[in-house]
Amino acid sequence: MGIAILFLVFAVLLLIGVPVAYALAAAALATLLYLDLPAVVLVQQVSAGTGTASLIAIPLFIFAGEIMMRGGISERLIALAAALVGRLRGGLGQVSILSSLFFGGVSGSAIADVSAVGGTMIPQMVQRGYDRDFAVNVSITAALVALLVPPSHNLILFSAAAGGGLSIADLFAAGIVPALLMTVVLMVTGYAVARRRGYGVEAFPGLRAVLLRLVAALPGLGLVALIFVGIRAGIFTAVESAAIAVVYALLVTSVLYRQLRWRVFLETVVHAARSTGVILFVIATAAVFGWLLAYLQVPAAAVEFLQSFAHGRFMVLLMIVVMLLLLGTFMDLAPLILICTPIFLPVARAYGIDPIHFGLVLVLAGGLGLVTPPVGSVLFIGTAIGKISVGESMKTIWPFWLAGLAVLLLVAFFPEMSLWLPALLRS
Repeated sequence: MGIAILFLVFAVLLLIGVPVAYALAAAALATLLYLDLPAVVLVQQVSAGTGTASLIAIPLFIFAGEIMMRGGISERLIALAAALVGRLRGGLGQVSILSSLFFGGVSGSAIADVSAVGGTMIPQMVQRGYDRDFAVNVSITAALVALLVPPSHNLILFSAAAGGGLSIADLFAAGIVPALLMTVVLMVTGYAVARRRGYGVEAFPGLRAVLLRLVAALPGLGLVALIFVGIRAGIFTAVESAAIAVVYALLVTSVLYRQLRWRVFLETVVHAARSTGVILFVIATAAVFGWLLAYLQVPAAAVEFLQSFAHGRFMVLLMIVVMLLLLGTFMDLAPLILICTPIFLPVARAYGIDPIHFGLVLVLAGGLGLVTPPVGSVLFIGTAIGKISVGESMKTIWPFWLAGLAVLLLVAFFPEMSLWLPALLRS
């Protein structure tokens, strides 16, 4: 009965529009009272939920990404992408996809990605004669690449939700090949849609312009190398790399590019603090929810339930993917990771699924929910930028959404795609 109360209260509150963090806390409190456990457990677990040292990396990476976004990095990355792939069919769409890969390595956030790259590229595409739905759809699905590349704070969050025992360096390495695959598949899809609609190409600026834009963008791209190589080589921890990323971002944007003015810096601090507060509040309230899941033995029950009719690893993985896709339609990615990790990770381990591989599947499946109504935050930002309704976007997003689903299934059922690079770097 305790399990029913926990999930029922949470689901009802979500359906009536209560924010996720408050819904988690209220469901946990109702369950504690039903189980006749002291309400002080709520306060204790909320406090413990934000006490993990590795979580410090999340606000620092968010801050570094905000500085890069407002300090001139995004414009230079977009210019480099335009020089490299603008001459392909549907040139500006291809630029948006490749720019998302570049900027994802700076921000680590799909929302920041669609805000920066989409905020620049969607109006440009509309102005150049591209349909608004194409401009929005290609930009929001490309933003999902940011979930997979360093310094993805969702992978850091998964490591913390898994108990902190998973290597963040391995998670970062595991996401690189799927991110590149997602980029290529979306570019092919964008090419096909652009050709069917008769979109043109951009003029090639010449090799000299490509080299100049590459030099201008290198400081931003250098942040990716700094974070990944530093953590992978054991030079510094994820938290230390996040702090270094902030200092590096400040130096590049204020000293080298000289675009981070004092007023912009203050806006950056406020926006990063607001984003951090929202995420950490969700983490804190999800901690008591997760504690109750363990107390009520939900993970063990999930393992037993799946074992009762699913006898193969791939069948179990397929069922988990389907459930994650359904949950992602009405739950944002951070709470999805925090709630589903303690439930499904024990199931995955029971069937011999590598936890690093499972983490990539979880983040990618939840990421597709970000571009799916009714709670698709990336979808809402993209449609607001493009000035179209969610319904208009949904009518034509299916080629890009199916491309993302294809990548998810490839990553899920061919674990070597995500585990090959971490194993190679460890050897």
